[in-house]
Amino acid sequence: MSTAPERNIVIIGAGIIGCTTAYYLSHHPSYSASTTKITVLEASVRGAAQGASGKAGGLVAKWAYPKELVSVSFPEHVRLAEQHNGVDRWGWRLVGCGTWEGRGEAIDHDAETGVGADGTRKSLGKTLGLEGSRERKRSDVGLPDDLDWVNEQLTNSYSSMAPAGETAQVHPYLFTTSMLELAKEQGVEFVSGKASAVEVDKSTRIVSGVKFTEPGTSNVQLIPATHVVIAAGAWSPKILPGLPIEGTRAHSITIKPSEKISPYVLFTEITLPPSGSSKHVQQANPEIYARPDNEVYCCGPGDNSAVPETVDDVLVDPKACESLRESVSSISKQLREGAVDRRQACFLPVVSSGGGPIVGEARNVAKGLVIATGHTCWGICNAPGTAKAISELIMGGNITCADLRKLDPARFL
Repeated sequence: MSTAPERNIVIIGAGIIGCTTAYYLSHHPSYSASTTKITVLEASVRGAAQGASGKAGGLVAKWAYPKELVSVSFPEHVRLAEQHNGVDRWGWRLVGCGTWEGRGEAIDHDAETGVGADGTRKSLGKTLGLEGSRERKRSDVGLPDDLDWVNEQLTNSYSSMAPAGETAQVHPYLFTTSMLELAKEQGVEFVSGKASAVEVDKSTRIVSGVKFTEPGTSNVQLIPATHVVIAAGAWSPKILPGLPIEGTRAHSITIKPSEKISPYVLFTEITLPPSGSSKHVQQANPEIYARPDNEVYCCGPGDNSAVPETVDDVLVDPKACESLRESVSSISKQLREGAVDRRQACFLPVVSSGGGPIVGEARNVAKGLVIATGHTCWGICNAPGTAKAISELIMGGNITCADLRKLDPARFL
């Protein structure tokens, strides 16, 4: 006669936080498939990593924020890459990283370069992680010798953002899906369905299950649970109303350049000359990420358009993607001659009240309810630290890898 598992853990969301959490739970020293059942529940009919986890830049940096998670996450990224051949499996490598300021060659462009039509411009705030003493300084510095895919004639200044060895990258889709596959090898189950509510026992205030709707039907099912991890990114408030999370939409494109380019991530400030009907000089600030498979990822600023019902309903504004292509093409011959492969958009989860992300047990709501969302633009970077902390919390009863009191759900709910 089989014994029911002592833990039924349901992770809502198969993005990078959810999939990495499944990996860490299933690789925890006290994990056994006979006593712990782990289910990853995903609303997208397309599978895992369909939101920001598959459409982000993939930057991993020691200078990211919050420091409590970064201090755990960066060395964990290194360990995971070494243990599972991350170089080949998800494109792990160290990269140069700097800020570039200069002029763009004449192109047609829109005033809000890279911003979607349904929202107003909103910063992604990635460089906020830099300490004051390491903020970029304006200086007339030439480009590094191996940064040969940016037109030096158009360069006003270039500054390194961090010492060598402090900035790396992964391909976010490949990293996320690899974490899920490695978790499934340990017995983790993947279920397609849209979560609608977390069930809580009224007498004990302990979670008891997750209600979800099967894809393409109105059939409501229940997964029994002793622990529920809400890791649904910008969609988390649809499962737990009152959770102070909002979404920032960001557009991006990927380009196959005309020739292989060196490993750099650039945060740019491009002055575009007047063009078309415009009589004014415009500014563009695309981020450019060279990837090891001769792919270049480019993203623009965010906008505040409304979060749709599901990740499959995210709309892409073709004009925002085209203006991104034009702005990065204005400073690089290799990108200008390259072919655009993907035009896409995603929503980054942001804590609306400030601070965050929100990581930990929501004890004031229900015992066994764990929140893991609000990672802004650093979800890829901070997934391992978040997942390790959650695995310690669920499997051992408390978080030992970092002091996450500032991220405690009780401070936000």
